[in-house]
Amino acid sequence: MLLRIFTEPQQGASYDDLLAVARKTEENGFDAFFRSDHYLAMGDRDGVPGPTDSWITLAGLARETSRIKLGTLVSSATFRNPGVLAISVAQVDQMSGGRAELGLGAGWFEAEHKAYGLTFPDTRTRFELLAEQLELITGLWDTAVGDKYEFAGEHYQLENSPALPKPVQQPHPPIIIGGSGKKKTPALAAKYAAEFNANFCSVDAAEELYKRVQAACEAIGRDPKTLTLSTAHTVVVGKDDAQVKQRADAIGRDVDDPKANAIAGTPAEVVDRLNQFAAAGSQRQYVQIMDLQDLDHLDLIAAEVLPQVS
Repeated sequence: MLLRIFTEPQQGASYDDLLAVARKTEENGFDAFFRSDHYLAMGDRDGVPGPTDSWITLAGLARETSRIKLGTLVSSATFRNPGVLAISVAQVDQMSGGRAELGLGAGWFEAEHKAYGLTFPDTRTRFELLAEQLELITGLWDTAVGDKYEFAGEHYQLENSPALPKPVQQPHPPIIIGGSGKKKTPALAAKYAAEFNANFCSVDAAEELYKRVQAACEAIGRDPKTLTLSTAHTVVVGKDDAQVKQRADAIGRDVDDPKANAIAGTPAEVVDRLNQFAAAGSQRQYVQIMDLQDLDHLDLIAAEVLPQVS
């Protein structure tokens, strides 16, 4: 199982905070640095110093790292015009030498849309936007240099597009789709995604989601083995129970909560939990780190968890 560091900067982080975590991610041998794509803090956090745009952040990190993959889990289809997003991701892929990955979803957090003047359509419309964006973005990337791309959808229309720039990765950067939808999400993942993510759920729930998306692959004649399966959870690791509690307290969680609903404990306990998800089919775990000042946390995970699950 590959471990990827996953951050939530909207809760309060500067670019320098994220740079420090990304450098530690690379130094410690993790596979990737990912960040959420949100503009408003959640819960009782004030979000100071304020949100950082995900793709601007990743562009900066592309020039300050050399190995790790860089991506979003996940960008919202309600945030950006898909033509512009295709350009941004392709440019980050160029700037990183082919290390960008695009997680894309329908969006869900209505409050952040209101806070920054973004339109928040109903659920059906958001999924229509997502479906069109997936077709349009991959269509732009996959168009041969010198050819033109046209798109005529209900929500987006492109005419005579040169479909530039091109990403380094071919046919294009990996697309990640996640969620618990029963029909639309598995169908979109089967058609467009390189990876399906089951986030913040139990082992049994993840296994059921994997079966659902694998069935969607088979329904369109795609080999399910070509779809990478992953999970995402808040992770709290301590050298002993006292340090586990200390780290849980630091992120405002009662220690019993992440132990029951996320992944928390000593290295041995966390390895055992990760192995349960691996047995259910997960090939990658997004290790959600909420305290971005605690770089020793990443050192501990790298030293005592990563070697036992990689």
